[in-house]
Amino acid sequence: MRSTSDSTRPSTGPDVFLGVDGGGTKTVFALLDGDGRLLATALAPSCYYFGQSIDLVEEVIRSGVASVCDEAVLTTDRITYAFLALPGYGEVSSDIETLDAIPARVLGHRRYGCDNDMVAGWAGSLGAVDGVNVIAGTGSMTYGEHGGRKLRVGGWGELFDDEGSAYWIAIRGLSAFAKMSDGRLAGGPLRERLASHLRLAADLDLVDVVVNRWRGDRAKVASLARVVTAAAADGDEVCVEILHEAGRVLADLVTATIARLDYAPGDVVPVSWSGGVFASGEVRAAFHEHLADSPVDLREPLLPPVLGAALYAARLAGRPLSAAVVDGLHAYASTLPQGGGSDE
Repeated sequence: MRSTSDSTRPSTGPDVFLGVDGGGTKTVFALLDGDGRLLATALAPSCYYFGQSIDLVEEVIRSGVASVCDEAVLTTDRITYAFLALPGYGEVSSDIETLDAIPARVLGHRRYGCDNDMVAGWAGSLGAVDGVNVIAGTGSMTYGEHGGRKLRVGGWGELFDDEGSAYWIAIRGLSAFAKMSDGRLAGGPLRERLASHLRLAADLDLVDVVVNRWRGDRAKVASLARVVTAAAADGDEVCVEILHEAGRVLADLVTATIARLDYAPGDVVPVSWSGGVFASGEVRAAFHEHLADSPVDLREPLLPPVLGAALYAARLAGRPLSAAVVDGLHAYASTLPQGGGSDE
């Protein structure tokens, strides 16, 4: 992670912390004051720039910061510290310097930090305390912190990794549909659900939709995980097994992360999760079952990633919010715009 600062302090007034949670489909912004009051939120398009110009990141950040500051009726110089969780950050070494420079132009100061959106998921889920968070949205990865050590596992991309992610689930669902159509698998609810969802006149039109029209678009393909989940609820055994396997591989990510974070034998590790894939009861059940014999404390996510990003901003500023204040943030969770790094 890159954290920057300067000697310029914000103009007089209470602390204000900006959290930015970027994701595969949306970017969410939130302003918190030092007492944990939510001052404003904003929603902007995705700032995931892979396959596009990196200029997209500044366009989205500038638009979202302007919106959230307008709603709170304050200027950017009033922001004590900001943390920007950006999808793809750190995955192209030569882009890091460019990404790190963007917030300075938008905010007009250097009181901010940047890192991958996994950090916002971790900070929100665990309240920014040591432990491990597994993210399963459009992609998948884990992020953990322990005794000052920071570690990412997974998240190598949808072409050859991102196991247990919405994209991973959707690809297996598409494969099952093709095999059901061919007779290589017995037909199940998935076949009818997917054909209806995509309005296919014939099964082979699936190729036209996904390959020709969508051109394999990452977010559009990942959205089909919802169809797999719905088919599983209808009793499709193939889809049920896809979701069970997703839960198992996500648990394996957690186990690998804990093993590298230098926990002592027998230490109980706080573990939480974020991302739309965990909306599936089948995934959650398999995830819990696979970790049942591990020394982990499985915790329901405390807060959405965007509030985690704001908490992390306070931490970077040396003004971490108290546990009581963090608990009070629950009241805001349902009022936040949907999107960001928690997308399915």
